[in-house]
Amino acid sequence: MPTCIALIVAAGSGRRFGAERPKQYHDLAGAPILRRTVEAFLDHPAVGAVQVVIDPAHRQWYDDAVAGLALPDPVPGGATRQRSVRNGLERLAETGAPPDRVLIHDAARPFIDAVTISRTVAALDGAPGCVVAVPVTDTLKRGVDGFSAGTVDRNGLWRAQTPQGFRFAAILEAHRAAAGEDLTDDAAVAEHAGLPVALVPGTEENFKVTSPDDLARAEAVMAARLGDVRTGFGFDVHRFAPGDHAMLCGVAVPHTHRLEGHSDADVGLHALTDAILGALGAGDIGSHFPPTDPQWRGADSAVFLRHAAALVRAAGGRIAHADITLVCERPKVGPHRPAMVARVADILGIDAARVSVKATTTERLGFTGRGEGIAAQAVATIRLPG
Repeated sequence: MPTCIALIVAAGSGRRFGAERPKQYHDLAGAPILRRTVEAFLDHPAVGAVQVVIDPAHRQWYDDAVAGLALPDPVPGGATRQRSVRNGLERLAETGAPPDRVLIHDAARPFIDAVTISRTVAALDGAPGCVVAVPVTDTLKRGVDGFSAGTVDRNGLWRAQTPQGFRFAAILEAHRAAAGEDLTDDAAVAEHAGLPVALVPGTEENFKVTSPDDLARAEAVMAARLGDVRTGFGFDVHRFAPGDHAMLCGVAVPHTHRLEGHSDADVGLHALTDAILGALGAGDIGSHFPPTDPQWRGADSAVFLRHAAALVRAAGGRIAHADITLVCERPKVGPHRPAMVARVADILGIDAARVSVKATTTERLGFTGRGEGIAAQAVATIRLPG
């Protein structure tokens, strides 16, 4: 096994967050918080593997959050954080070749950076344990019955964060010895066992998402990181052919004709796909899905749009807004607009409030006015790391 493994603790219920699902599975700028946390460690050269501890009741949320990542099966958590960590350590010990070092990290701290991870690993060269922390800078007051009962000397006080790093054998033995105790973090478990724990300088951005206010702060951090704002424009046209419905923005709209094309000829999705690819500077739909390739004959155009959205995510970006205008006399778009918005949002993996679908006519002028086909134009706004 690798000499250093990250153990991500994601077994909490997140009751203080007040949402349907625990905070670690909540979306943060297009990706679950847990996924962003796990990827930070998977991408670090000093970390050989990542093991996640979860509540088994959350397995479907977990599977959705980490889909496509190279991870071993998750470890079932316990009734307390301390028990969950011990379960994770015991799983690593059962491999027969446990790591030399382990970094224990909260799933809801998605902004851990590579420099802090490197410092944590390096600190274990000189100590059996270490904790990432930031010094207390605010004045501290002791409260009694709602009144200030004095100022607390903040000299030498630090706020603990994660990761907390340990030599594996030492922290496993410490956790076994602390079974039944109610200790707040793994550094406390190590201290309970008499292990020296070094302090590693952390950052204010490495905060834990606990409340809706924290999530708003996290969204602001992500927005600041995605400072390269780009806009792309797409345009597409398809003629009518005999049929009984037209695919428009992912919705089968009853009509006297269908749209003719190599795929399902969804003019709205094609225009939006080109808009996103244009914002990325990644060519056009034909360069990714050549119309001469028989595998795309009759294909669902959602495949094309989903591909474009995946390219944005792969670049570390997010889709901020998508606006589609359909140009036709018939069929009437209005009755189907809510379904179209919902479908486009689902394909892109963004909130429906970030999608707009409109329709207009050309006052019976031109090929659309004569009912020969439909045109669509789309504008996409994306944010990429600056």
